[in-house]
Amino acid sequence: MSAVESRLAELGLTVPDVVPPLAAYQPAVRTGAYVYTAGQLPMVKGSIPVTGKVGAEVSPEQAKELAGVCALNALAAVKSVVGDLDKIVRVVKVVGFVASAPDFTGQPAVLNGASELLGEVLGEKGVHARSAVGVAVLPLDAPVEVEIQVEVAG
Repeated sequence: MSAVESRLAELGLTVPDVVPPLAAYQPAVRTGAYVYTAGQLPMVKGSIPVTGKVGAEVSPEQAKELAGVCALNALAAVKSVVGDLDKIVRVVKVVGFVASAPDFTGQPAVLNGASELLGEVLGEKGVHARSAVGVAVLPLDAPVEVEIQVEVAG
């Protein structure tokens, strides 16, 4: 077991199976020393546990937890390309989309769920730049979607 996966286990988490693409794309691609993931939904065993808009049907706290699920799914996508999460040199960028009620402005707090998970799991390697964007709707009525860019060794 890799050191990253051992840390996940300490947190009571495991790397899930890669979420199959919903359309014509790959979950992650590598170019040179970088892996880019597709947007990852908060899929758990094939479904999204909570759907709707943040600030309406979904609370910001629920959405923050789901952002962490998205980040975990993004790590699974990275692993599918590089084979070992210990090859991550650093998370470079996180981009998050929050399906938001018209008056909801707490997108950064929602995306902290992804950022905090990456920090807990990867330590300093998980510190990254980030964008948090409010949108009208996401695929499958997901409340949040996260993509990451990581630098990898070897």
